[in-house]
Amino acid sequence: MGLFDKLTGTKHPTSGGAPRPADEVRAALLALNGSDVPYRVRDATPSEGADLVAEWRILEPAWHTFFVRTQLDRTLKTRMRLVPDSNEVRALDEQWQVSWVGDTPRLARSREYSRGQSTVKSRQWTYERGADGKLHKKETYRFDPADMKDPLRDAVLDAGWVWRGVVFKL
Repeated sequence: MGLFDKLTGTKHPTSGGAPRPADEVRAALLALNGSDVPYRVRDATPSEGADLVAEWRILEPAWHTFFVRTQLDRTLKTRMRLVPDSNEVRALDEQWQVSWVGDTPRLARSREYSRGQSTVKSRQWTYERGADGKLHKKETYRFDPADMKDPLRDAVLDAGWVWRGVVFKL
């Protein structure tokens, strides 16, 4: 494993077993869907240029100014292409972030787009008085791309395939 593999998050399976067929890898990735996960894995549309897509949409509370509450809409998408000839899944992350202000959505400041391997985490806390009268820190929001990408990568590695993170093109 080289330096570039480390930067892109490429992982190789540890077991020496035979890689499973592409249909089984696809089925294993689609089986990750459930009511207890905050994302969904689906077949990609032709315009997405992939075989499968894992998508996570988040409404993140934020404060635009002291008095105006803002809603930050974030979408993390991992596009995956199965390459049976080399037994690898090529994965590319795309992330959009849009700020909305007020009761009726309107674009506030900016719309951000990033592409490559997403590793940025975000958290928010508030302070509340507990029953003992002391201030306690309470987490009100948490976003970590690893919550979605780790199960995807583990399903691929368990099937004996390589998880290859890419930056520019699937």
